This record gives sequence, C-alpha cells and structure tokens, in this order.
Amino acid sequence: MEITILGSGTCVPSLKRGSPGLILRIDGRVLLFDSGTGTLERMLKRGITYLDLDLVLYTHTHPDHIADLVPLIFACKYGENPRREDFPIIGGRGFKTYFRAIQEVYGHWLQPGLFRINITEVYEEILDYDLFRVIAKPMVHISESVGYRVESNDGKSIAISGDTDYCPQLVELARDVDVLVIESALPDEMKAEGHLTPSLAGRIGREAHCKKMVLTHLYPVCDTVDIAQQCRKEYRGELLIAEDLMEISL
Repeated sequence: MEITILGSGTCVPSLKRGSPGLILRIDGRVLLFDSGTGTLERMLKRGITYLDLDLVLYTHTHPDHIADLVPLIFACKYGENPRREDFPIIGGRGFKTYFRAIQEVYGHWLQPGLFRINITEVYEEILDYDLFRVIAKPMVHISESVGYRVESNDGKSIAISGDTDYCPQLVELARDVDVLVIESALPDEMKAEGHLTPSLAGRIGREAHCKKMVLTHLYPVCDTVDIAQQCRKEYRGELLIAEDLMEISL
C-alpha cells in the first residue's frame, strides 16, 4: 500500500493546504478518496490522471470534499484521451440523489460518453474486490457521512475518517489498523460540533490501538498551535501531521 495525501486542508483557502483528497495504491490499483478543489492538479504532480482511477470513494458531499467531481467526469469525457473503462463511485446514503441533481444542472455535458458511471451507496457495508476489501461505517458529521477501512490481501490496512465527531464506529473502523488518516479540524480550545480536535483524535487512536495516525483536514489556525502535543495527551503511537503531497508506504 502507498498513501498520498493530496489535500490536508479544508474549505478555507490556504497557500499551504489544499482541500481534502487522498490516493491509495494497492498492487497497481488506484483508489481516490474525496476530491476537493485542486485534486486533479495534485494528482498530476504524482503522475496520476483521470484514466488511472479504479475506484472513487466519497466520505460526504460537502463542497470541500467533492468540488472536483464535476471536472473529473468532464475530463473523462472530453479529454484528449477519453476514458473507456467503467467509472465506479462509492458514497454514503443519498449520494445517488446528489449525483442526479448535478447531472440536471449540467445536462448532457455530464453524461458519460464511452464509459459508464456506476454508483454504490453504503452505510455499514463490506465490499470485496480482487486485491482488497472496503469496509464502510457511518460517521457523526452529516446524515450521509461515512468512513472507510481498506484491507489488502497481504494484511495491510488503512482507515480514513472523513469529517466526523467522536464516535464508537470510528474506533471500531480503526481497530488495530496500520494507518489511521483522521480529521483534526481545530485545536482543542476551538472544538466545533461534528469535528474532531487533536486530543479527541488521539483518544480514538488510543482506543483503537492503531499503529500510526495522520492528522489531516486542518484549518489554518492549526498551523499556529502545537496540535501534535495536544494529540499526545491521549496517543503514544507514531504520529504525523499531514501535508499536501505527503507519501506514506506500508
């Protein structure tokens, strides 16, 4: 497994951190989790194009997590080398309704040409693929929010929280995982409903016994505070603060 943090920030524009996005490579397969603004450009910086994606997974449909979905499909249809393989997308409950709505807005411009778009809605599911499996569980953010765990056939695992508050489902999702990529939106003293702070993220890491944590989805204020120290109130394992285009190998 190879992880690339495409965007480690939020909806707030930042010269340091882009909106959320993550690439996971598994034995030649390429999975994209979320696609905030700038995702396609940052993919190119790591040599990945719209043709390379085998599976796209969304944690929820807030704009900072999904803004590049329309440009992604547009590129698949109208790029110099159009996509021909099916385009599978996974999202939470209500994702199909959301997608039909944006198709109504863009009309035929968003209708696939040489490929099919296959959407799967998940809530609490296990999806088996040839080289890996995907486990989804509901998170505490908005009604459709889901987090994901990916397990490869060789025993490696990663969990991705998306946006969420503290919840037992995330502890279960991250149980004994090799890497937990977890949102830590704001410092402890600025706790916001539906989001984690560094110490709450650390609590989840401690309770889940995860081997490594990566704090991401960081508002600009997080760069003015020692969020690692706040996380260390709860978590003693390996800890990374996400940066755009950071790469992690398992």
